Amino acid sequence: MRILIAEQQCATYAALLQQAQPQLTLCPAATLDQLIELATSCDVWLGQPDLLADLLRQGLKPQWAQSTWAGIKPLLAQDLPRDYRLSRASGIFGELMAEYVLTYMLAHERQLLARVASQSACTWDDRRPGTLTGRRVLLVGCGAIGQLVAQRLASFAVQLFGVASTAREQSPFLQVVALEHLAEQVTQADYLINLLPDTPATHNLFDKNLFEQCKPGALFINAGRGSAVVDADLVAALAAGWLAGAVLDVCREEPLPAAHCFWRTPGLLLTGHTAALTLPGLMAELFLANLQAYEAGQPLRGEVNFARGY
Repeated sequence: MRILIAEQQCATYAALLQQAQPQLTLCPAATLDQLIELATSCDVWLGQPDLLADLLRQGLKPQWAQSTWAGIKPLLAQDLPRDYRLSRASGIFGELMAEYVLTYMLAHERQLLARVASQSACTWDDRRPGTLTGRRVLLVGCGAIGQLVAQRLASFAVQLFGVASTAREQSPFLQVVALEHLAEQVTQADYLINLLPDTPATHNLFDKNLFEQCKPGALFINAGRGSAVVDADLVAALAAGWLAGAVLDVCREEPLPAAHCFWRTPGLLLTGHTAALTLPGLMAELFLANLQAYEAGQPLRGEVNFARGY
């Protein structure tokens, strides 16, 4: 079996996989011309979705493709085939996302940015900090990443509530409601955290109607997808005081254009899509586990349902 590695970090992935399983036949490349030449003889592809989509547009197709990203939007384009197995990076981002979310929740409680500003102004800042204990946290998206984020937050004695595609019982959440009940939940949340994937059901979910129902003083964190937020409505919500602040790791267009209003919006912090980057070591482990399952004809971790979009 020949395995195509379509990745900017193809040399790193090749080294990791060869070290773990020397018998593998690997075909690494990072440019489209090289990939096209190699892909014709490879039934299994490992790589970033944008490069894989370029190959599919050339009329090439694998038996199975493993994405190195959690999001697989480029591979869901209407002009691309769907008659092959596809798995996304799953189960390797939870710890990193939990660290990201906790960083900005703690910074919010400790008023870190305001204290930096006070120091710059040579002002002694002795305002009282807050605490996460007892805060009501609403996680929108309770899949593998949301589950692990919730587990890490639970040790800080917060009240955990979740929103998912359907209502269910799920520890350590006190309650998980269906997506249609999101508006009812935001009225009480101290932290509103989006971790949802990019699907038609999540587009423009966070709009004016939702933001104006938020609890004053709430912090909005978007580490899911930029398409979930109506940009102008978020800016208006911050200006109106419907939210205390916002932390955005993802935007509709990345990198964000210099003329975009987010750059100049008070109370908004941009983190440049760095919340949970793919770590090649963990990704290689996931691929090898899925390769074993693929060869045995078993279900793959993170296998994509094309109709559902994830």
